[in-house]
Amino acid sequence: MVKFVGIAPERNGDAVEFIRKMKGKVHISLAHTNADYDTAMAAFEAGADHAVHLYNAMPAFTHRKPGVVGAVSDSAHVNAEMICDGVHIHPSVVRATFKMLGADRIVLISDSMRATGMPDGQYTLGGLNVNVADGRATLASNGALAGSATNLMECMKTAVQKMGLPLETAVACATRNPAKCLGIDDEYGSLAPGKKGNVVLLDKELQIKAVVKDGVRIR
Repeated sequence: MVKFVGIAPERNGDAVEFIRKMKGKVHISLAHTNADYDTAMAAFEAGADHAVHLYNAMPAFTHRKPGVVGAVSDSAHVNAEMICDGVHIHPSVVRATFKMLGADRIVLISDSMRATGMPDGQYTLGGLNVNVADGRATLASNGALAGSATNLMECMKTAVQKMGLPLETAVACATRNPAKCLGIDDEYGSLAPGKKGNVVLLDKELQIKAVVKDGVRIR
C-alpha cells in the first residue's frame, strides 16, 4: 500500500491541485526539489506534510532565500527527514535543526543504497555508476553524493556519539516518529500493550546485544 508520494512542486503541472486531491489518501512529501520558499509554502498550505532528507537535493537555506528549509520551519504540521550519517549534514546543522523544528517533527533516515554493508568498490544506483569508499557513496560521473552507504542503526549511533543528540531523542526519531508519519504507530514505533514486540537491545556503547521480533529473540 502506498503511504507517501514525493513531488517537486515547481515542475510542470498544477502541484497544488494535485496535493489537494491526494492529501486525504496519501502523505505528500516534497522531494528532490528546487522549489523556492513561496512554492514550498504553497505546497504545504495545500496539504503536503513531509520533506524528504532536509538540506539534501534542495536549495540551500540562506538568510535571503530560505527555500524549502524555511518553509518547513514555518509549517508546524510538516515533518522532515534527516540523514545523520556524518556525511550529508554537518553536526552543527543537525543540532540547529532540532532546536528549530523540535524532536517530534524529525525523522532519522539512512537514505542507504545497495552498497550498504558491502565492501568499498563500484556499484550502481538507478542505472548510474557509484563509487563507495570510506562509507561515502558518490556518483562516478561528478562526485555528487549518491545516497548513503550507512544503515539506520549506524546513523542513530552517529547522531548520539558524534552529533551530541540525547539517546532517547535519536531513538524516538528513528522509531516512533516514522511510525507516526506512516500512520502505523498503533502497532509499531514504541513498546506498549497490544503493539508488535520488536526490540533491539544495546549496550552502553550502542552495540547490538539482542534482537527480538514479534516477542521472540532471533539474535
